[in-house]
Amino acid sequence: MSSVGIVIVAAGRGRRLGAEMPKQYIELAGACSLRRVAETFLGLKRTSFIVPVIHPGDAELCAAALAGLDDARLLPAVDGGETRAQSVRRGLEALEAHNPDLVLIHDAARPFVPVSVIEDVIAALGFSDGALAALPVVDALWKEEGGGAGEPVARTGLWRAQTPQGFDFAKILAAHRAHDGTGADDVAVAREAGIAVRLVPGSEQNYKITTADDLDRALADVHGFDAHRADASPEDDTVIILPGGRSQRG
Repeated sequence: MSSVGIVIVAAGRGRRLGAEMPKQYIELAGACSLRRVAETFLGLKRTSFIVPVIHPGDAELCAAALAGLDDARLLPAVDGGETRAQSVRRGLEALEAHNPDLVLIHDAARPFVPVSVIEDVIAALGFSDGALAALPVVDALWKEEGGGAGEPVARTGLWRAQTPQGFDFAKILAAHRAHDGTGADDVAVAREAGIAVRLVPGSEQNYKITTADDLDRALADVHGFDAHRADASPEDDTVIILPGGRSQRG
Protein backbone atom coordinates (compact mmCIF):
# COMPACT_ATOMS: atom_id res chain seq x y z
CA MET A 1 0.00 0.00 0.00
CA SER A 2 1.31 3.45 -0.94
CA SER A 3 2.49 5.71 1.87
CA VAL A 4 0.70 9.05 2.06
CA GLY A 5 2.18 12.29 3.35
CA ILE A 6 0.01 15.27 4.28
CA VAL A 7 0.92 18.95 4.00
CA ILE A 8 -1.45 21.20 5.96
CA VAL A 9 -1.12 24.76 4.68
CA ALA A 10 -1.60 27.07 7.67
CA ALA A 11 0.65 30.03 6.84
CA GLY A 12 -2.03 32.50 5.74
CA ARG A 13 -2.98 35.67 7.57
CA GLY A 14 -6.73 35.60 6.84
CA ARG A 15 -6.96 39.36 6.22
CA ARG A 16 -10.33 39.11 4.45
CA LEU A 17 -11.85 37.77 7.67
CA GLY A 18 -10.77 40.87 9.56
CA ALA A 19 -10.18 39.03 12.84
CA GLU A 20 -7.38 39.73 15.31
CA MET A 21 -6.19 36.12 15.08
CA PRO A 22 -5.45 34.15 11.88
CA LYS A 23 -8.55 32.15 10.98
CA GLN A 24 -6.91 28.72 11.31
CA TYR A 25 -6.43 29.38 15.05
CA ILE A 26 -9.89 30.73 15.87
CA GLU A 27 -11.66 28.37 18.25
CA LEU A 28 -14.64 26.48 16.88
CA ALA A 29 -16.40 24.98 19.89
CA GLY A 30 -13.19 24.07 21.68
CA ALA A 31 -10.90 23.22 18.76
CA CYS A 32 -9.56 25.50 16.05
CA SER A 33 -9.65 24.68 12.35
CA LEU A 34 -5.99 23.61 12.21
CA ARG A 35 -6.49 21.09 15.02
CA ARG A 36 -9.67 19.75 13.44
CA VAL A 37 -7.88 19.16 10.15
CA ALA A 38 -4.94 17.47 11.89
CA GLU A 39 -7.31 15.21 13.84
CA THR A 40 -9.17 14.23 10.68
CA PHE A 41 -6.02 13.15 8.87
CA LEU A 42 -4.58 11.44 11.95
CA GLY A 43 -7.80 9.44 12.09
CA LEU A 44 -7.00 7.86 8.72
CA LYS A 45 -4.90 4.69 8.69
CA ARG A 46 -3.55 5.70 5.26
CA THR A 47 -1.85 8.76 6.72
CA SER A 48 1.90 8.17 7.09
CA PHE A 49 3.18 11.66 7.96
CA ILE A 50 1.71 15.12 8.50
CA VAL A 51 3.61 18.40 8.35
CA PRO A 52 1.91 21.71 9.16
CA VAL A 53 3.28 24.76 7.36
CA ILE A 54 2.84 27.93 9.40
CA HIS A 55 3.63 31.63 9.37
CA PRO A 56 7.05 32.28 10.97
CA GLY A 57 5.42 34.22 13.80
CA ASP A 58 2.83 31.58 14.67
CA ALA A 59 4.93 28.93 16.41
CA GLU A 60 3.23 29.46 19.80
CA LEU A 61 -0.25 29.52 18.27
CA CYS A 62 0.47 26.29 16.41
CA ALA A 63 1.90 24.58 19.47
CA ALA A 64 -1.18 25.50 21.49
CA ALA A 65 -3.52 24.38 18.71
CA LEU A 66 -1.93 20.95 18.39
CA ALA A 67 -1.12 20.38 22.07
CA GLY A 68 -1.88 16.86 23.22
CA LEU A 69 -1.84 15.24 19.79
CA ASP A 70 0.70 12.59 20.73
CA ASP A 71 1.22 10.84 17.41
CA ALA A 72 4.60 10.20 15.80
CA ARG A 73 3.08 10.79 12.38
CA LEU A 74 2.62 14.48 13.23
CA LEU A 75 5.94 16.09 12.35
CA PRO A 76 7.24 19.45 13.60
CA ALA A 77 5.73 22.49 11.90
CA VAL A 78 7.85 24.33 9.35
CA ASP A 79 7.81 28.01 8.41
CA GLY A 80 6.10 28.96 5.18
CA GLY A 81 7.19 31.41 2.51
CA GLU A 82 5.83 34.65 1.11
CA THR A 83 3.31 32.92 -1.18
CA ARG A 84 1.14 29.84 -0.86
CA ALA A 85 3.21 27.99 -3.45
CA GLN A 86 6.42 28.78 -1.58
CA SER A 87 4.85 27.53 1.64
CA VAL A 88 3.76 24.27 0.02
CA ARG A 89 7.25 23.76 -1.38
CA ARG A 90 8.71 24.05 2.11
CA GLY A 91 6.19 21.55 3.41
CA LEU A 92 7.06 19.11 0.64
CA GLU A 93 10.75 19.51 1.34
CA ALA A 94 10.10 18.75 5.02
CA LEU A 95 8.55 15.44 3.90
CA GLU A 96 11.37 14.60 1.51
CA ALA A 97 13.42 12.66 4.07
CA HIS A 98 10.39 10.43 4.69
CA ASN A 99 9.87 9.89 0.94
CA PRO A 100 6.12 9.16 0.83
CA ASP A 101 4.70 7.73 -2.38
CA LEU A 102 1.81 10.19 -2.45
CA VAL A 103 1.09 13.55 -0.88
CA LEU A 104 -2.14 15.38 -0.11
CA ILE A 105 -2.06 19.16 0.30
CA HIS A 106 -4.92 20.63 2.33
CA ASP A 107 -5.93 24.08 3.53
CA ALA A 108 -5.98 24.44 7.31
CA ALA A 109 -9.04 26.69 6.94
CA ARG A 110 -11.23 23.81 5.64
CA PRO A 111 -12.08 22.18 8.99
CA PHE A 112 -14.93 19.91 7.90
CA VAL A 113 -13.38 17.98 5.00
CA PRO A 114 -15.28 14.68 4.70
CA VAL A 115 -13.24 11.51 5.08
CA SER A 116 -14.95 10.19 1.95
CA VAL A 117 -13.51 13.06 -0.12
CA ILE A 118 -9.99 12.40 1.19
CA GLU A 119 -10.33 8.70 0.39
CA ASP A 120 -11.63 9.45 -3.10
CA VAL A 121 -8.67 11.74 -3.85
CA ILE A 122 -6.26 9.02 -2.70
CA ALA A 123 -8.10 6.44 -4.82
CA ALA A 124 -7.87 8.67 -7.90
CA LEU A 125 -4.09 8.75 -7.51
CA GLY A 126 -4.14 5.08 -8.45
CA PHE A 127 -5.03 6.21 -11.96
CA SER A 128 -3.38 9.63 -12.27
CA ASP A 129 -0.37 11.54 -10.95
CA GLY A 130 -2.67 14.26 -9.67
CA ALA A 131 -6.20 14.65 -8.31
CA LEU A 132 -8.20 17.44 -6.71
CA ALA A 133 -11.48 17.71 -4.89
CA ALA A 134 -13.79 20.11 -6.70
CA LEU A 135 -17.44 20.98 -7.30
CA PRO A 136 -19.09 21.92 -10.60
CA VAL A 137 -20.25 25.52 -10.91
CA VAL A 138 -24.05 25.54 -10.84
CA ASP A 139 -24.89 29.25 -10.52
CA ALA A 140 -25.20 31.65 -13.45
CA LEU A 141 -22.01 33.67 -13.97
CA TRP A 142 -21.82 37.29 -15.10
CA LYS A 143 -18.96 39.67 -15.79
CA GLU A 144 -19.23 42.86 -13.77
CA GLU A 145 -19.19 46.08 -15.82
CA GLY A 146 -19.38 49.39 -14.00
CA GLY A 147 -21.18 47.87 -11.04
CA GLY A 148 -23.76 46.13 -13.21
CA ALA A 149 -24.20 42.83 -15.02
CA GLY A 150 -22.30 42.79 -18.29
CA GLU A 151 -21.82 39.68 -20.39
CA PRO A 152 -22.79 36.20 -19.18
CA VAL A 153 -20.03 33.62 -18.73
CA ALA A 154 -20.77 30.03 -19.72
CA ARG A 155 -20.45 27.75 -16.71
CA THR A 156 -20.25 24.53 -18.73
CA GLY A 157 -17.14 22.61 -17.72
CA LEU A 158 -16.25 24.98 -14.86
CA TRP A 159 -15.41 23.54 -11.43
CA ARG A 160 -14.67 25.18 -8.07
CA ALA A 161 -11.39 23.86 -6.67
CA GLN A 162 -11.20 22.59 -3.10
CA THR A 163 -8.57 20.68 -1.18
CA PRO A 164 -7.12 18.15 -0.63
CA GLN A 165 -5.18 18.21 -3.85
CA GLY A 166 -3.15 15.02 -4.20
CA PHE A 167 -0.11 14.06 -6.24
CA ASP A 168 2.71 11.66 -6.82
CA PHE A 169 5.13 13.02 -4.23
CA ALA A 170 8.33 13.06 -6.28
CA LYS A 171 6.63 14.67 -9.27
CA ILE A 172 4.90 17.49 -7.39
CA LEU A 173 8.08 18.23 -5.41
CA ALA A 174 10.02 18.55 -8.67
CA ALA A 175 7.24 20.72 -10.09
CA HIS A 176 7.34 23.10 -7.13
CA ARG A 177 11.12 23.36 -7.32
CA ALA A 178 10.83 24.39 -10.97
CA HIS A 179 7.96 26.81 -10.30
CA ASP A 180 8.33 30.56 -9.68
CA GLY A 181 6.14 30.47 -6.57
CA THR A 182 3.17 32.42 -7.94
CA GLY A 183 0.72 29.58 -8.64
CA ALA A 184 -2.78 30.05 -7.21
CA ASP A 185 -2.90 26.42 -6.09
CA ASP A 186 -1.04 23.17 -6.50
CA VAL A 187 -3.02 22.14 -9.56
CA ALA A 188 -1.65 25.24 -11.32
CA VAL A 189 1.87 24.17 -10.38
CA ALA A 190 1.21 20.60 -11.52
CA ARG A 191 -0.37 21.55 -14.85
CA GLU A 192 2.56 23.88 -15.60
CA ALA A 193 4.83 20.85 -15.17
CA GLY A 194 2.67 18.69 -17.43
CA ILE A 195 1.16 16.58 -14.63
CA ALA A 196 -2.32 15.27 -15.44
CA VAL A 197 -4.87 16.04 -12.70
CA ARG A 198 -8.19 14.25 -12.23
CA LEU A 199 -11.30 15.95 -10.87
CA VAL A 200 -12.85 14.23 -7.84
CA PRO A 201 -16.29 15.29 -6.55
CA GLY A 202 -15.84 17.41 -3.44
CA SER A 203 -18.41 18.42 -0.84
CA GLU A 204 -20.33 21.58 0.04
CA GLN A 205 -19.34 20.81 3.64
CA ASN A 206 -15.69 21.24 2.66
CA TYR A 207 -15.88 25.02 2.52
CA LYS A 208 -13.01 27.33 3.34
CA ILE A 209 -13.31 29.86 6.16
CA THR A 210 -12.48 33.12 4.38
CA THR A 211 -15.05 35.74 5.39
CA ALA A 212 -16.99 36.59 8.55
CA ASP A 213 -20.02 34.85 7.04
CA ASP A 214 -17.95 31.68 6.59
CA LEU A 215 -16.90 31.84 10.25
CA ASP A 216 -20.52 32.24 11.34
CA ARG A 217 -21.44 29.22 9.22
CA ALA A 218 -18.62 27.17 10.75
CA LEU A 219 -19.68 28.10 14.28
CA ALA A 220 -23.23 26.99 13.44
CA ASP A 221 -22.12 23.74 11.76
CA VAL A 222 -19.54 22.61 14.29
CA HIS A 223 -21.93 21.54 17.02
CA GLY A 224 -23.81 19.16 14.77
CA PHE A 225 -20.56 17.91 13.26
CA ASP A 226 -19.06 17.12 16.67
CA ALA A 227 -22.25 15.55 18.04
CA HIS A 228 -22.54 13.11 15.16
CA ARG A 229 -18.82 12.36 15.10
CA ALA A 230 -18.90 11.50 18.81
CA ASP A 231 -21.70 9.01 18.20
CA ALA A 232 -19.74 7.14 15.52
CA SER A 233 -16.93 4.68 16.25
CA PRO A 234 -13.71 5.69 14.48
CA GLU A 235 -13.47 2.17 13.04
CA ASP A 236 -17.00 1.87 11.63
CA ASP A 237 -18.58 2.95 8.36
CA THR A 238 -21.32 5.07 9.90
CA VAL A 239 -22.67 7.82 7.67
CA ILE A 240 -22.65 11.07 9.64
CA ILE A 241 -25.46 13.46 8.66
CA LEU A 242 -24.31 17.05 8.98
CA PRO A 243 -26.37 20.26 9.06
CA GLY A 244 -28.15 20.92 5.78
CA GLY A 245 -28.17 17.25 4.81
CA ARG A 246 -24.44 17.03 4.14
CA SER A 247 -22.83 13.71 5.00
CA GLN A 248 -19.50 12.18 6.01
CA ARG A 249 -18.47 8.60 6.68
CA GLY A 250 -17.32 7.93 10.22
